[in-house]
Amino acid sequence: MKVLGIETSCDETGIAVYDTVKGLLAHTLYSQIELHAEYGGVVPELASRDHIRRVTPLIDEVLQQSGCQKSDIEGIAYTAGPGLMGALMVGAAIGRTLAWTWNIPSIGVNHMEGHLLAPMLDSKQPSFPFLALLVSGGHSLIVDVKQVGDYEIIGESLDDAVGEAFDKTAKLLDLGYPGGPVISKLAETGDASAYKFPRPMTNRPGLDMSFSGLKTFVLNTWQDSDKSDTAKANIAAAFQEAIVDTLLIKCKRAIKQTSYPQLVMAGGVSANKQLREKLAEYSQANNLELFYPKTQFCTDNGAMIAYAGALRLMAGERDDSSFQVRPRWAISELNKIKV
Repeated sequence: MKVLGIETSCDETGIAVYDTVKGLLAHTLYSQIELHAEYGGVVPELASRDHIRRVTPLIDEVLQQSGCQKSDIEGIAYTAGPGLMGALMVGAAIGRTLAWTWNIPSIGVNHMEGHLLAPMLDSKQPSFPFLALLVSGGHSLIVDVKQVGDYEIIGESLDDAVGEAFDKTAKLLDLGYPGGPVISKLAETGDASAYKFPRPMTNRPGLDMSFSGLKTFVLNTWQDSDKSDTAKANIAAAFQEAIVDTLLIKCKRAIKQTSYPQLVMAGGVSANKQLREKLAEYSQANNLELFYPKTQFCTDNGAMIAYAGALRLMAGERDDSSFQVRPRWAISELNKIKV
């Protein structure tokens, strides 16, 4: 089954064609980073308008890359949530209209399920059940994954998500947007031991997380510093290390709690080099298999939506006559399917 995937949940327009027999045939991505950079974050109205301009040309591009005609596409998957309401509406409206015009089924995909399943786009895949750490701009979750659609959230951020904390910290330090890559790059030149940052909620039991306090700690530390480039680099390094250490501590607890021998890490923050290195070290030392997507599939992308949608379309799921997107949509609310 050849499925066209459409991702428009936030500030990236991702389109892909996935074949359930041959795998990923083509994908392309347009990022709105330059559009939002001057504002230090995503402006929802600008994001929606840009998706309108980009989706149709990118669909034509992907069809050409994949060697497919419109008549070859057998299903359409689009992101139905969670995300920005206007941005979601663009992808959903175009996806459902094309499905109706081409007389093929469509399915709304949960964005976080797309991230969770993104490692499945690789030849080496985890087997169910496994533990998942989902860290993105809008979500930080630890999930007990029993099978596709059978997800139990066993830990989550009670305030800012990890990616959100990176963005806000970068804005405080006047580093630009998005925050993750710029902080990570600056941290390479800094000394994390120059400052003692807290590891939030690690001195109490449980798997929930909190990162908003780190943002405040950055602000206070920067205001008390000499405002030099060295101080800025050291703060970036200390902040990143605090985030990574906190995530590692929570993952260790979750692994002990579930006894799963496999850990999947996905979402935009899963591209962080230090986080990958620390989790790899722990995994090797504890006979744990670690999986994460290729870097190009860590951020929002159409390939993960096409893949997740293909699984659900193959399982018989279809959109009904109602038109609905869900800016808030917990991954634990999804239907379990057999793969």
